[in-house]
Amino acid sequence: MQYSPILFLHIGTGTLGMVSGFVAVFLRKGSRWHACAGNVFVVSMMALSATGVYLALLKSQPGNVLGGTLTFYLVTTAWLTARRRDAGVSLLDWVALLVILTVAAFEVTYGVQAAMSPTGLKYDYPPGPYLIFGSVAALASAGDVRMLLRGGISGTPRLARHLWRICFGLFIAAASIFLAREHVFPAILQKTGVLILLSFLPLILMVFWLIRVRFTSTTWKFMARITA
Repeated sequence: MQYSPILFLHIGTGTLGMVSGFVAVFLRKGSRWHACAGNVFVVSMMALSATGVYLALLKSQPGNVLGGTLTFYLVTTAWLTARRRDAGVSLLDWVALLVILTVAAFEVTYGVQAAMSPTGLKYDYPPGPYLIFGSVAALASAGDVRMLLRGGISGTPRLARHLWRICFGLFIAAASIFLAREHVFPAILQKTGVLILLSFLPLILMVFWLIRVRFTSTTWKFMARITA
């Protein structure tokens, strides 16, 4: 496993995904370069999560299987949302809902089992990560159900759906590198909190862009109302 080509692919795509993701979030939205960086990020993250699930299955690590599946789901649905130019749903949307409902059910179940376990662990993880990612999966499930019932998504909700899913996928990649493997970085980065900042920067950017999208939309609606 230590010298597996799949492992090298996993590490390489994770690094590329993190770099391209940070580049994409700082570029002007809708620009050609933003789209290029975003496509690199999505492909890299799909490869990262797919290889992660494969390696986790070989090592019998159900927790990592769920994490990889959640990551694959988030970046894929974020990409599909960005490509969708009009309202409507497809078979892929229903499949995605089934996948994320399954992930949410297992994450919450494992979290409860970890909390009730004498060791406080389930498959080497405490209840916290299971319940956090289970909550994210449940939130994504609710969004999918709402979209399917409405027959599609467009406008500001479409942008918000794309933004939070892509940023949370970037957070998973960043945390997997900077938090989970902080020992590979120089001591000064560990002591100054830089690694923690880089790990949570995607969530900070997510909040920023969601507020900006919502504020811009509300402003335009208000201006249209008073000038009508």
